[in-house]
Amino acid sequence: MPEAAVLDGDLLSTVDSDAGGARVWQRLGAAGVLREQYRRRTATGLVADPGRLGATLRAVDARGDNGVTLSVLVQSASALPILATATGPEFDRVADGECEVALAATDAAAAGSDLTGLGTEVEIGEDVVRVEGAKRWVTTATRAAYFLVLARHRPGRHFTAFTWVLVPADTPGVRVTPAATTLLPGAGIGHVEFSGVRLPPSAVLGRPGRGLALFARHMGTERLAGAQWATALTSRVLAQTRAALTRREIDGRSLWDHESVRQEFAACLVRVRALRALYEALGERVVEDHDLTSGAVLKAAVGLTADDVLSRCARWRGADGFADDGLQLLRAEAAVFGIGGGVTELMLGAVADDAEALLTELRA
Repeated sequence: MPEAAVLDGDLLSTVDSDAGGARVWQRLGAAGVLREQYRRRTATGLVADPGRLGATLRAVDARGDNGVTLSVLVQSASALPILATATGPEFDRVADGECEVALAATDAAAAGSDLTGLGTEVEIGEDVVRVEGAKRWVTTATRAAYFLVLARHRPGRHFTAFTWVLVPADTPGVRVTPAATTLLPGAGIGHVEFSGVRLPPSAVLGRPGRGLALFARHMGTERLAGAQWATALTSRVLAQTRAALTRREIDGRSLWDHESVRQEFAACLVRVRALRALYEALGERVVEDHDLTSGAVLKAAVGLTADDVLSRCARWRGADGFADDGLQLLRAEAAVFGIGGGVTELMLGAVADDAEALLTELRA
């Protein structure tokens, strides 16, 4: 499906170039862009519009702050669709840009890809809901007004043992610590502890035991958004790199005039164009059919494409790539494509599991 037109060029021009993620989110919400990313709201959350979601990410990526783009992506593609199942005013506040929400899934007690091994627990009583545990590497944690917390409501690793709980950030017992990293500063990444947290029964989103099912329903949208952002980022860097190659000379010839460089650059361009074609072809399956295999294909393709393309671009920039704002830093930040939301190897395993069906489709 072709993407929607690029957002109005003036939309984010009123936001200072060094403004943080909160200001960008506020502007997108106030302009109605965040709501327009979705086709409809259902009992199980939001259904995204692939074209509009991609246009938003391209516009934000153009500002060149990967942390800010990451925060917009996670909130738009994962957090807001789940928050839409809440019955209170929280969704409207976040969707209108009044405040932000953080998706607190990655647990301190387990590896990021091991959701069923998480240790954060929720006790659901008739009059009170109690939350205990800790989450780590949470995007927008340091500035969120609400945390969407995936917690265990009964022992075991069964799919139905987990529930989403909405925790206001100012609730007694909630403690946020900024993550010890200089990468992606605009993302507001932090670790969150929940100690003796007490909430009303309305804090539980949906029926107890439907947490992982709801997460899986919207996980593909984040993977689609990741492919859209990776395409925007790598194509932007390729354009900047080509300009630099035409200016830099060796022995009286620009690097761009060397055939080996041209061919390697063209190979990068083909890979990025293929990534865009892939997410345009699979977008509808992801948002409408919740096709997990399509989501895994997209996520794996991003992991295999982004680092390779950016590594080559960084190498062409030579020593300049190691400047404080150079491509080596951008490359390090872009490593999130191969880790966040599912490591590339795990995604390839999921693709292999469905290899027979994929091969049948390719031969049809």
